[in-house]
Amino acid sequence: MNLPLLRYTFEANALRLLIIAAGLVLMGIVMPVMYSAFGVEMEEFIDSVPFFSQVINGFGGGNVLSLTGSMAFAFQHPFTLLLVGIMAIAFPALAIAGERDKGTLEVTLSRPISRRGLLLTLYLAGVVFVAVLIGVLATTTAITAMAVGFGDEVEVANLAQLWFVSTLLFVAFMAVTFAVSVESDRAAPAIGLPAIFILLNYLAFTIGGIWPDVGFLEDWSMFNLLKAQQVLDGGAALSDIVVIVAFIAVLALVALYRFPKRDLPAPA
Repeated sequence: MNLPLLRYTFEANALRLLIIAAGLVLMGIVMPVMYSAFGVEMEEFIDSVPFFSQVINGFGGGNVLSLTGSMAFAFQHPFTLLLVGIMAIAFPALAIAGERDKGTLEVTLSRPISRRGLLLTLYLAGVVFVAVLIGVLATTTAITAMAVGFGDEVEVANLAQLWFVSTLLFVAFMAVTFAVSVESDRAAPAIGLPAIFILLNYLAFTIGGIWPDVGFLEDWSMFNLLKAQQVLDGGAALSDIVVIVAFIAVLALVALYRFPKRDLPAPA
């Protein structure tokens, strides 16, 4: 790990981090407020229509018309996925393949830092970025729930576990991007391939959750390892955490093995 590079990485991404955090604050406010305003009334109507009930109770991995369900959905909403994905995908892709694309990676590596040291430093920065962003979302949802009068229904310990598991999930997506990025000389495939991977996982999770005939798709999605509402209601499953950590470890080891062995040809 290289401390000057780590400090520079934090400084270079500070504005982007603040903008994304602002968006997550908005998401953290909207979901509990919507539940407070419409949740109870809408739940009675939705439960009376079987089709709507199946869609609402399955979409996003839980019942979005309950407090914990609406809070959980904030962690799996496409808007959240987009915002945190900017750090989980764009940051590692641009930090390796993007620098290679611009021809500046060799300049960085000409300094007293090894390739593994560079990769580990960027990994640490990425983990911190994701953890901070998910922490902003978790804190905002908790504060908003208290502000609208439902704070006593939120288990702080379970919310902390949701923060931890959500952070791990997005770090897993970041690990995919790092593994692709170290093999790529261009930023576009380093961003595009992980984005497609995440999109397919999200579609499988969403479609499987609302369409019983293809419910098996949900089981094969990485988003199913998050189980946000179940975590808020009763805590995280150790087996899910183990799977995510193993996934991260394998891809991190692959990236650490491959990056030092890659030739870095001059940009075309």
